[in-house]
Amino acid sequence: MTAAQETTDRTEMTAVDVDAVIIGAGFSGLYMLHKLRDEMGLKARIYEAGGGVGGTWYWNRYPGARSDSDSYIYGFTFDEELWREWQWSERYPEQHEIRAYLEHVADRFDLNRDITFDTKVTAATFDEGSNTWTVTTDSGKQVTTQFVIAAVGSLSSSNTPAFPGVDSFAGDSYHTGQWPHDGVDFAGQRVGIVGTGASAVQAVPLIAREASDLTVFQRTANYIIPANNGPVPDDVRQARLADYQGIRERIQQSVFGFELTLLEEKAGESTQEEVDAQLMPRWEEGGFGIWLGSYVDIFFDDAANAKVRKFLHERIREKVDDPETAELLIPKGYPFGVKRNPLDSGYYETFNQPHVHLVDVKSNPIAEVTPTGLRLADGTAYEFDAIVYATGFDAMTGPMNKIEIRGRDGELLREKWEEGPRTYLGLTSVGFPNLFTITGPQSPSVLSNMPVSIEQHVDLVATIVGAARERGAATVEPTAEAEDAWVQENAELVKPTLFETAETWYMGANIPGKPRVFMPNLSFVGPYRHKCDEMVADDYRGFVFDGASSRTREGANA
Repeated sequence: MTAAQETTDRTEMTAVDVDAVIIGAGFSGLYMLHKLRDEMGLKARIYEAGGGVGGTWYWNRYPGARSDSDSYIYGFTFDEELWREWQWSERYPEQHEIRAYLEHVADRFDLNRDITFDTKVTAATFDEGSNTWTVTTDSGKQVTTQFVIAAVGSLSSSNTPAFPGVDSFAGDSYHTGQWPHDGVDFAGQRVGIVGTGASAVQAVPLIAREASDLTVFQRTANYIIPANNGPVPDDVRQARLADYQGIRERIQQSVFGFELTLLEEKAGESTQEEVDAQLMPRWEEGGFGIWLGSYVDIFFDDAANAKVRKFLHERIREKVDDPETAELLIPKGYPFGVKRNPLDSGYYETFNQPHVHLVDVKSNPIAEVTPTGLRLADGTAYEFDAIVYATGFDAMTGPMNKIEIRGRDGELLREKWEEGPRTYLGLTSVGFPNLFTITGPQSPSVLSNMPVSIEQHVDLVATIVGAARERGAATVEPTAEAEDAWVQENAELVKPTLFETAETWYMGANIPGKPRVFMPNLSFVGPYRHKCDEMVADDYRGFVFDGASSRTREGANA
């Protein structure tokens, strides 16, 4: 039977409009569509809230927005010709270039014909009678499908704190995650920026060039490493082009999806001078070398971590002229590396400019937004023409929880996840058959170079979908035992580390009322891939295929 015939038979048997609905047209959704439609012959459709492809890169257009992964590994590697032919202009690709790349991918594989843009999925409901999902969009359209793949991204649900009076401000308000597509002109304006995470670190130096006065409100200082961005030397580019297979293999089997290797020696057993000597070349090179390519014991041992912190504190003092401002910018109260490590292109130096001010709102919180600006708890008032909220996202579970997803017995996914996500392999959840998440909670996802993890997840989902169809199964979902074991494994993996000692979005700490649960998986990229491969090799250990034909069942038992 041909793939096309099989697709027709399946469609008739389950009375579906499409075999698979994919939510989101970023990296994950585009590759998932190509995989299901072009390689497996299934009928699939993407629903995308934006007006074009790009996912997070469609929306995040704030000044300075760019990847913090090196460009040569921030893209697909499943197609060697695609990888070779696309030429990035800089070490870290800017938002518009990443979006252009994804538009090129969509054109190359003719994906747009199966994408419905400007359409938000609001609900997905499983019908136990027909073993199908009904997906509902904001236009009221309903689509039936056998499989639903949530390619919604981990950082796509923007978060604006519910300050009193937030809607009263008479000036212009912006969120870095929902930036106007035609840009913003801050020339001559008094601007306030709330937040000092990765988006603020990228935006502050550029907004400071335009604004007449810029005030940055900082609750928690971040450890920030230089990006050292710029054009990639031609000899480096050519060496990489000659090593496609090697690069692909190394990033797939690596710890974090980068060509970075952790040191064998321990910071805890080294002198401060030895640690400084190891870290200084990484600081000068820029990138994640200090975070993901130095000492492994800094993630487990606070005394070892303190030596890296001391090195970084000195670098901040060197960059910032005013000692009081430097002390405010020095992180306190948590270890290095347990928060997302932003890369900097002049962030610290920006505070040396006389029209740029830093305000500590941990000791003196923002009390309210007023029609003219912001007022702090002690009554200090600030007046602005524009306010920028660089306040991040309801990460990982947030994008899924915004959709009304109901599984067996009408169970609502966000209610099941009320105390934290519950998944098997970060892919699926008991009671929600044929529903898959790409790089969702309890997978390596945000602790990795995302395209590497995305490719692995898409390939794995396609493999599981293919197995279900080969077996004639109406549904596939994990067992309760497999899910319980994975949730427990996630909890056990993080316990020896320092990750739970900090209030981070990895822990859901930036969202009031959200459970404090460490959401990424700490198996890391290569070992996680091996676990998934072993699961498949062991006849999809932990999954149940329901409704499989007797012939297939007998063959499996033979």
